[in-house]
Amino acid sequence: MIRELSWLDLFYLVLALRWTIVLTLLALTGGGIIGLLVAASGASRRGAWRYLAKAYVSLVQGIPLLAWLFIFYFGLSIVGYNLPPWIAATIGFSVYASAFLGEIWRGALISIPRTQWEAALAIGMTYVEQLRYIIIPQAVRVAIAPTVGFIVQLIKNTSLAAVIGFVELTREGQLTTSSTFQPFAVYMIVAALYFCLCYPLTRYSRTLEGRRRAVR
Repeated sequence: MIRELSWLDLFYLVLALRWTIVLTLLALTGGGIIGLLVAASGASRRGAWRYLAKAYVSLVQGIPLLAWLFIFYFGLSIVGYNLPPWIAATIGFSVYASAFLGEIWRGALISIPRTQWEAALAIGMTYVEQLRYIIIPQAVRVAIAPTVGFIVQLIKNTSLAAVIGFVELTREGQLTTSSTFQPFAVYMIVAALYFCLCYPLTRYSRTLEGRRRAVR
């Protein structure tokens, strides 16, 4: 039954925004853990670890995010693993985020002058100790701006979770449109909510980037 767009619909759209945020945070947590391992492997002196990290990044980035969602939601169901949409979305986005975060952080790690690595090695530090005490504290300043920029992209990409039935902001917009038949008004609200979430992060990323250039 078609009805008029109401304030209750707006409330539900705003409420759905929380699942967009939750999915983003879950993806950042899972992707961050894996991405840190990818970055550490990619910056390693051992060629085998660098090759594995490069192969992983190439594989993940070479497959569209939508395909990863289909793999974990529809693909696993074929072999008997029926994952709820939110779990499939979390895994899919975590895998996707891990490759991009891993590459961003690897670039930050290798941007630290080699003399810093050599000095840490000279005093007997292991590779993990070099990263923990010497390299990562310096690399964080380099990595923050591009990481925040990627988070903005990740927030917008969570809209793809709607295709597997995960009710985040975009999916709620689809449901509201189907009952009100006012797609222009509904998706203008959806766009405005995404903008309100992403714009402050975009400005923050640009501010951080400007500060880093000023320090140089």
